[in-house]
Amino acid sequence: MVEDLLAARGIIVSHQTVRAWTEKFGRQFAGRIRRKSAGKMGDKWHLDEVVVKIGGKKHWLWRAVDQEGFVLDVLVQSRRDKKAARRLLRKLLKKHGLPRVMVTDKLSSYSAAKKEIAPGIEHRSHKGLNNRGENSHQPVRRRERIMKGFKTPGHLQRFVSIHDPIANLFHLPRHEMTSAEFRELRQAAMNHWWSIAGVEVA
Repeated sequence: MVEDLLAARGIIVSHQTVRAWTEKFGRQFAGRIRRKSAGKMGDKWHLDEVVVKIGGKKHWLWRAVDQEGFVLDVLVQSRRDKKAARRLLRKLLKKHGLPRVMVTDKLSSYSAAKKEIAPGIEHRSHKGLNNRGENSHQPVRRRERIMKGFKTPGHLQRFVSIHDPIANLFHLPRHEMTSAEFRELRQAAMNHWWSIAGVEVA
């Protein structure tokens, strides 16, 4: 998209140049967004994992989102077991503290990890309750198709670590929101983005 937008203005850059910009500046922007959003996420966690094939080998993308669909954290791992679930939970607890409730599918690794690390958390384990967690993978799936897959697990981890915080900034839950409120929040998100990017808007 950046390549096409610049081309429309007579500026020709290669796809590789855009990728290098993303690596350099995207990481900085994502870090600033994370710091500003610290402590503002919801207390209901939806955890889910999805398989991603990299070089013919299965890897698992573990993701946690809150009740409004904001991404809490993402972790690429080679396992889909208790050890992997425990690693994700520890990372979440360190960053966000204890949730009110945790929602997962029927994978028993979640229950085993929760029992060991945070036994007091309410845990709802039901596939039908975790649509929010499952749907949170869709943006990465779309980009996986566009990019024709990811080259390495590190490539995938870098991508989601940059993509998800920026996507959070522009994620505006529309339920119980008027059109005027939506426009106001969208403008606030854009102003926040310009501030993070260091751009002065006249």
